[in-house]
Amino acid sequence: MRVILLMFWFGFVLVPLVSAAKPNVLFISIDDLNDYISPLDNHPGIKTPNFDRLAKRSVTFSNAHCAAPACHPSRVAVMTGVHPVRSGIYRNMFGAHGPRWRHESPLLQDAVVLSQHFRNHGYRSVGGGKIFHTLQWTPGDSQNDPSSWDDYRGDPNDPISSDWPRPRLISDKELGLTSGRPLGGGVLSQLFGAAPLLEAEESYGDHLVTDWAINQMNQPTDKPLFLAVGLFRPHIPWEVPKRWFDLYPLKDVKLPKHLEDDLKDAHSHGREGWHKWVRDNKQWKIFMQGYLASISYVDYQLGRLLDGLDSSPLKGNTIIILWSDHGFHIGEKQNWEKFALWDQTTRVPFFVHAPGVSVDGVRTRQPVTLTDIYPTLCELADLPVPKLCNGNSLVPQLKNPNAIKDEPALTAFQFWKEDKPSLAIADSRYRFIRYGDGFEELYDLETDPNEFQNLISDPGLVKVKMRLVNSLPRKVMPMQKIPQNSPFHRGRKRK
Repeated sequence: MRVILLMFWFGFVLVPLVSAAKPNVLFISIDDLNDYISPLDNHPGIKTPNFDRLAKRSVTFSNAHCAAPACHPSRVAVMTGVHPVRSGIYRNMFGAHGPRWRHESPLLQDAVVLSQHFRNHGYRSVGGGKIFHTLQWTPGDSQNDPSSWDDYRGDPNDPISSDWPRPRLISDKELGLTSGRPLGGGVLSQLFGAAPLLEAEESYGDHLVTDWAINQMNQPTDKPLFLAVGLFRPHIPWEVPKRWFDLYPLKDVKLPKHLEDDLKDAHSHGREGWHKWVRDNKQWKIFMQGYLASISYVDYQLGRLLDGLDSSPLKGNTIIILWSDHGFHIGEKQNWEKFALWDQTTRVPFFVHAPGVSVDGVRTRQPVTLTDIYPTLCELADLPVPKLCNGNSLVPQLKNPNAIKDEPALTAFQFWKEDKPSLAIADSRYRFIRYGDGFEELYDLETDPNEFQNLISDPGLVKVKMRLVNSLPRKVMPMQKIPQNSPFHRGRKRK
């Protein structure tokens, strides 16, 4: 009888103890990845089997949007949970060595970075690659916060520049191209370009970051793990191993759907000159090939991460969250890169797997802003949500992807030569944009997913417009400037 009672007692007590184990977090950030991948818009010929694999084991949020269509403001918003309309950080600001964003926005001075929040609640937080803003060609220019991690791969304030080789660069003149290539001309401008790399693939780039991440998954620890992995491709330059270019023979490459006069009823993004150079020099298909090759390259690294997780001690108790910092144009609306507020520029791949919570293999069109990541992870890990966070937990949609999310997705950006931020808002069907100069656009993404027709003057959509307008924030923080006296400003004057 005593043995039975002991067995009953241990069974009753130990089951809750096991179920109460904190989940690990695999937090994957991919740079400049748009919706061409096969689980989303499935660009003709795209080869992304590992994104398909992830979609089958997670909830695919197919209507997720960045908080700002630029690397720096988007990543700060994700990592602090604070939207740009509250922080005033809308654009990239270069010349930092450390978390200068704490001084760029007074609101963020004491913000708790997501990794630090998990550290504060018993996690081991480690990171590698591009999590905060940095670039391959700007050594030491980073907005990372080293104090928010238990460990970081390499130098947290120069995390990727040494990882990437460059191919032999040939001048535009030698190539028979006209002058005026974007990014300022000269050899540096070929960062806006595509070329295969010939070095051994495992010796550089995102492959090294993925190797490091797999190693971290297998390190013995008595704490749950928060593992942040920042993959840099498909950010420019589109330089990856030749085998990924070989997947996309130039004769088979398809250009994106586009209209020749698509800007006639739309706001100018100011980059029409980029598109003119590309078309004048017949580089559109070449650049599309490089972008698709870079997507397949990063898809391969994702597959390695999933393989590493499944063969590690973390298997079965790890939240997987994958996001990109913004969308990307490859000539749509005569635009290249980001820095615009259309669906193609703000919509991002976003997948969440939460063991025992998410209804995996399902897709939802409920609107998401990437500031929803912070409170979602907090709820999944049973952590308090910092007061500064202004997103909404997506746990209801993980449990029931059809659950209605009342809050639309909000993206903000301040265009050059405008003195007020522009705002874009999206529900499950419509998208409304109000620019800083007062220009407005309205699109029906159900009937016009490419946003070819601005419906702002359609009398039948007045109620739709007013509903979306009423969802815009009443108060918006003005754009902040670079704080020259911040200790994290590389060019600050010293006494």
